[in-house]
Amino acid sequence: MYYFVERMTEADIEQVQVIERASFSTPWSANTYRHELRNPAMSRYIVARASPTLPPPRYERPAPRRSIFAALIPALFGHTTPPSSTYPIVGYGGVWLSVDEGHITTIAVAPDYRGRGIGELLLNGLIDQAIDMHADVLTLEVRVSNVVAQQLYLKYGFRPAGTRPRYYTDNGEDALIMWTDPIRNPAYQEQLRQLRERLFARLREEAGEPAATRNATPPA
Repeated sequence: MYYFVERMTEADIEQVQVIERASFSTPWSANTYRHELRNPAMSRYIVARASPTLPPPRYERPAPRRSIFAALIPALFGHTTPPSSTYPIVGYGGVWLSVDEGHITTIAVAPDYRGRGIGELLLNGLIDQAIDMHADVLTLEVRVSNVVAQQLYLKYGFRPAGTRPRYYTDNGEDALIMWTDPIRNPAYQEQLRQLRERLFARLREEAGEPAATRNATPPA
């Protein structure tokens, strides 16, 4: 199975909410998502889609000020096709911009697709969206009990910076606050490049691509 990321649209909200209800006890309303999607200067949302075959290319004009790292996903997996029921949504995520800080609001993966690297793929997509919105650093909150998510965030340079007591209203659990160093500096970008190479190799291996294809140097 192949997985690819693209910007969420209002047509995606129904599928997104199915995953959200399976993942969180206090899901957002459809109207909340519509409001978020209609303010792309301050909030960006993406979806991950699944395809049994490599999706055919879609030719489109590159977005302005596109991060060099954002180019790695289409370089390795090809440009994606327009949203359609042919490629079901298997995960989603969002990021807000507050001055120069990107705040990751949510990441969720459909229960049947967890453990396949989709959450990590979504995190990479959100980092690209934050860079495109000119964020300098990233922050998020995560449940203190969610060790698996914390390990992923630590891998991508997020560090604990305090807690928010009783942050989660469903059970009163504390939230761990995590921050990155500046995401535009050369050290972070090099770390990101290496992590993405490993992630894409894993995803291609799981998709069953031949070794020669997996090891090929991506086009410049």
